[in-house]
Amino acid sequence: MSVVALFDIDGTLLESGGAGARALARAFEAVLGTPLPFDGVRFDGATDPWLVREILGRAGRAPDAGTISAVLARYVELLPAALSASTGYRLLPGVVPLLDDLAAAGAPVGLCTGNVAPGAQAKLAHGGLWGRFPFGGFGSDAEGRDQIVRAALRRAAEALGRPVAPDEALVVGDTPRDVAAARAAGVPSLAVASGRHGVEELREAGATYAVPSLQAPEVRRLLLG
Repeated sequence: MSVVALFDIDGTLLESGGAGARALARAFEAVLGTPLPFDGVRFDGATDPWLVREILGRAGRAPDAGTISAVLARYVELLPAALSASTGYRLLPGVVPLLDDLAAAGAPVGLCTGNVAPGAQAKLAHGGLWGRFPFGGFGSDAEGRDQIVRAALRRAAEALGRPVAPDEALVVGDTPRDVAAARAAGVPSLAVASGRHGVEELREAGATYAVPSLQAPEVRRLLLG
């Protein structure tokens, strides 16, 4: 039986060419009336709510729930235009053929991403991938990535009409944060060195499996059984 594959988005399935960061910068300026610096903030593997909280805190602004919600709502409104204007948006190598093979085999596929759900939809829809993922866990479910993994497992169970144990799933991501969240939720991880972290770094972070890209031969073996 195929595992339940839970995919991260940024750095794993696609690169947005900085569209997300640009939309977020404009959202801060629209809500607060002034731009906020992103210096030193690590975007890779972060959740959208955590990013907003972190940027507000670094700028000496109160990271209250109302401000976070307002910034994220404006970000979601601005993201489609930022994606359309991006010259660096691309689906990563091997993504479409892999998803085609998983679909042909009837393998269950979902998302496990720090993007809020509407942001995830915008990024994937821009590349024609949104309809590939019938369920998932999102940054709009929780700020902590381990809770997002658990939300993805719950939705997988609802979609499949049966319980899904943590060891029946596989989190596919490109950062040590993906690996740590999967481990905290008891889910094995397939770390892909398609972002800014290499295979050895991902192994050292505790990834169950680590590969250079989704084109690696072992990916299909792990996901299709």
